[in-house]
Amino acid sequence: MHTEKEFEHTIERELLQHSGYHQSNPAEYDPETALFPTEIINFIQTTQPKQWQRLATNKDPQKILIDSLTKELKSRGMLDVLRNGFKCYGKTLRVAYFQPNTAMNPDTLAQYQKNRLTITRQVTIKTGRIPDILLSLNGLPIATIELKNPLTQQTYLNAIHQYKQDRDPKDPLFVFKQRCLVHFALDTEEVWMTTKLAGENTYFLPFNKGHNHGAGNPPGENGEYRTSYFWREVLQKDSLLDILARFLHIKIEEIKTPTATGINYQKKETLIFPRYHQLNVVRQLIAHTKKYKAGHNYLIQHSAGSGKSNSIAWLAHRLANLHDNQDEKIFHTVVVITDRTILDQQLQNTIYQFDHKAGVVQKIDENTQQLATALNDGVPIIISTIQKFPFINKAIETLAKKGKTIDITTKDKRFAIIVDEAHSSQSGETANELRQILNKDGIESAIAAQILADETEEDLTDQAKQELLKEQIARTKQPNLSYFAFTATPKQKTLLVFDEPGENGQSPFHLYTMRQAIEEGYIKDVLANYTCYERYYELVQLSQNNPDLPRRQAAKAIARFIEFHPHNIAQKVEIIIEHFRNHTRHKIGGKAKAMVVTRSREHAVRYKREFDKYIKAKGYSDIKSLVAFSGSITLDELPDETFTEVNMNGGIKSQEIADKFTSDAYQVLLVANKFQTGFDQPLLHTMFVDKRLDGVQAVQTLSRLNRTTTGKEDTFVLDFVNKPEDIYQAFKPYYEETPVGETADPQQLNDLSYQLYQWQLFSLDDVNQWCEIWFRPKTSLTGGEHQKLNSLLDPIVDKYQELAEPEQEQFKNQLTSFRNLYLFLAQIIPYQDSELEKLYAYGRFLLKKLPKSKNAPQIDLSRDIEIKYYRLEKISEGKIDLKSGTAEPLTGATAVGTRQPDREVPLSQLIDSLNERFGTNFTLADQLFFEQITETAISKDDIKQAAQVNSKENFAPVLEKHLEALFIERMDGNEKIFMEVMNNEEFKAVVFEKLLASIYESLKGENL
Repeated sequence: MHTEKEFEHTIERELLQHSGYHQSNPAEYDPETALFPTEIINFIQTTQPKQWQRLATNKDPQKILIDSLTKELKSRGMLDVLRNGFKCYGKTLRVAYFQPNTAMNPDTLAQYQKNRLTITRQVTIKTGRIPDILLSLNGLPIATIELKNPLTQQTYLNAIHQYKQDRDPKDPLFVFKQRCLVHFALDTEEVWMTTKLAGENTYFLPFNKGHNHGAGNPPGENGEYRTSYFWREVLQKDSLLDILARFLHIKIEEIKTPTATGINYQKKETLIFPRYHQLNVVRQLIAHTKKYKAGHNYLIQHSAGSGKSNSIAWLAHRLANLHDNQDEKIFHTVVVITDRTILDQQLQNTIYQFDHKAGVVQKIDENTQQLATALNDGVPIIISTIQKFPFINKAIETLAKKGKTIDITTKDKRFAIIVDEAHSSQSGETANELRQILNKDGIESAIAAQILADETEEDLTDQAKQELLKEQIARTKQPNLSYFAFTATPKQKTLLVFDEPGENGQSPFHLYTMRQAIEEGYIKDVLANYTCYERYYELVQLSQNNPDLPRRQAAKAIARFIEFHPHNIAQKVEIIIEHFRNHTRHKIGGKAKAMVVTRSREHAVRYKREFDKYIKAKGYSDIKSLVAFSGSITLDELPDETFTEVNMNGGIKSQEIADKFTSDAYQVLLVANKFQTGFDQPLLHTMFVDKRLDGVQAVQTLSRLNRTTTGKEDTFVLDFVNKPEDIYQAFKPYYEETPVGETADPQQLNDLSYQLYQWQLFSLDDVNQWCEIWFRPKTSLTGGEHQKLNSLLDPIVDKYQELAEPEQEQFKNQLTSFRNLYLFLAQIIPYQDSELEKLYAYGRFLLKKLPKSKNAPQIDLSRDIEIKYYRLEKISEGKIDLKSGTAEPLTGATAVGTRQPDREVPLSQLIDSLNERFGTNFTLADQLFFEQITETAISKDDIKQAAQVNSKENFAPVLEKHLEALFIERMDGNEKIFMEVMNNEEFKAVVFEKLLASIYESLKGENL
């Protein structure tokens, strides 16, 4: 009743009774050809009798047919043969018929009905192995399934292991592309898949529906398994044939491999089987469109890592061929709006595999005349940027002068517009041009109205503006147009414009969350290791005057002074370079790269100059940077020198930066408003942020780190500007409503350590005994360490199992929290506490030995990092976790027109407000305390003499020796600030830095 065989029998029974399958005899399988020859011959005899009769005049026609088929399967692959047949003695024979786009040809439908999907259990293949289930179409194997049953302590992980260890990729049944197209590993909880077996290197992907916006599957309906959808829905006959006909395709990538002499280009083939959410979104959109026709705006909110390019290709192909129940074509042209140059080639390659026709897809890569011509000619799928549409009228005039008359009419025509990024290219200027030029019925006007932002009345209240916006959106919806807008980060207006409700009755129409993408391992969690530096400074007023200045203008001027102060940038550059060398460069097999996000072109130039200066001074040869910014710029102190990307990068052209950064020659990319969106570099591991990031911009910028690649186990962010709560607020609307821990506090490590020992499951001696073996030098290993390590943990596991379930969960949570917190903080703070390091190592492996709780995830996609190799010097905030709280509703512009005129304030008051803003809490008394310290130091002859004959760096240790005595002299009446300086090393360092600057500059000024 609870065995794997019973699970297997259930699937077989439901496929046979409800999903249109037939039972196949394992004895009819030919292990040499990995085919069912009898099934194949019967299908061809039934569906193509004339072709068979011609072939039958030859000797042994069945052998001839199977030999020809086998050769073409080897040369062209299973997928191509299924779709286009194979040649045998000069004649094309079909091995499958797929459902036509219309019902206008009853003969084609009749042929489609003759397809036979079969299920074969326990078939013996050439290598002697026996897959649980083999699915075939008309005698050609298309999928294998390995089943496991958690009730017998076996899960899909065991099935994956079986594929990797016990299924020979060279067996005819498993040869890539030539026979089976996909392999599934599943149990009653989850489904995983791969399209290529490669031993230990086999890569399985989850094929799950998602649960509570995360990974996994929801409970089955009506007492079904969680995975019943797989055989009831996905493997159903029409569904599987649809996947074979319109989803599966070969993706060809050009892999660039850096070499000593340049870039080596290689082609890589990947067989793409849709993930569940991709299959689901395309089918839901097609079903809804087929029922309700044109005139609807759909928002597809899919996270990065969702495979959006493939989803767009599948959707474009389906929409271009979609007919309603009356066999009328729903859309005459599909327009794909994108700024991504890579998408057009991918679309063309993918759709060609489905249709085998040229000219189905046309990229508008020349001018607007090309766009006008394509619209006029009714090209099925057009790919263009939005910027070309405002110039269509001018293009038509130009073509008329050349003798080509074009009249783009949209009467009785319907268009599908697929928007690659729902809120890209939405500038008001473009919208104005579109309204002026395209104020008529047609494709131009519709795209202008729906995609580009409209200005609203500035003098209305927020409520009135919202109602006005609703009215505008309702009025601009065009009955002959449907929009399919993809984005990971919709804005408020995006949700209002693309408003077709989804399953929950609201936009978006379809959702694949950031949380699910992270938990399924398609993207990295860029907030998992996030630290924010707090900047402290004191502004010293040198002038005796206290003029009234325009507040905002003065604030900007002071901020600029601080930002561009040489010491400010120099200190940050030192942190960045040393962090990269000590931490980042060892990641991803020594290939990890970093990005520095600056707030302006001038910042980028100054960073680059300081970067090169620091590297040269230190003599480093293992780090080299590139800079990216637009145009040219000069610096105030160097008015005769012009800085550009090209001259700062040693002659590298702008379009070459991405490729050069991929090579081993460069490790860090300094950017100013470039490469922050759409830049796909999987080796990017660390980001240094020196720019205010808000909302969508924060998500898009930081998401440059989230791409996965072999060996990439984590990411890291050092932020000089933003606070954790700001980043949390930016990401939360695009993540999901799930729990989160507190902001990491270093003291929590000691608290957690104490709590863990209080359980008395293990002692300090246990930890030391285990660590004595674990940290044993490799040269001293005897071979019995693995057994000994396990034997030391086993008694602890036994004690753990004696605890009640709530206590087990509490202990495990505490140990997990300690592991995660130490994993993060140990990279930032130079801990000298070996007890914490040992407890981390011990606890990390103890966690692996503890039995899984009932609610624990069955697979852990995260990877641990060796802590001892990577250290930073300090941290102000810990990691940012999105798993709790609720997202604030997205809103549009507020308080429009309520900005107050700039008012004048005394300079000293402005300094106070800036001190407060940037973290210092000095009162007037505290300010006086520091001023007195400064005055006393300046008056001392030995300090004065040291400043006059030394550089600032050499003067620093002299001043440091005197400071404590100076503080003690002024202690009376200043106890609070005195204790803070004496007991808080970080605070003391900040104070010393500011006093050093003030005292040294004053004394040097006297000497001038």
